Amino acid sequence: MLRKTVMRWVVAAMIASCGWAIARAQMPNPLGGPVTLENARKAAGPALAEAEKNHWNVLVAIVDTGGNLVYYEKMDNTQIGSTNVGIEKARTAALFKRPTKAFQEVGEMGCGF
Repeated sequence: MLRKTVMRWVVAAMIASCGWAIARAQMPNPLGGPVTLENARKAAGPALAEAEKNHWNVLVAIVDTGGNLVYYEKMDNTQIGSTNVGIEKARTAALFKRPTKAFQEVGEMGCGF
């Protein structure tokens, strides 16, 4: 009888901790506050300057912590297909709270996706 009670408490604790982990994963990204258009422009400036200096044709997509597009700029001669990819890459990083490089590394290890 005592063993069953202990097992129930253990299972309840596990369920509670899993619920907390799921809730925590869905909480807004605690890194930084709202992304304003002004701050997005300031962040994009050096990236675009570096790209121009190195003759890279790139786009910049900046999203807020909810994955909503705040700022977008595409340099001339950037591949048209890069538009959606760039925006979705920014959204993925914001919504999963990690750089998209993390998904590439997991895929390279053969862990799926």
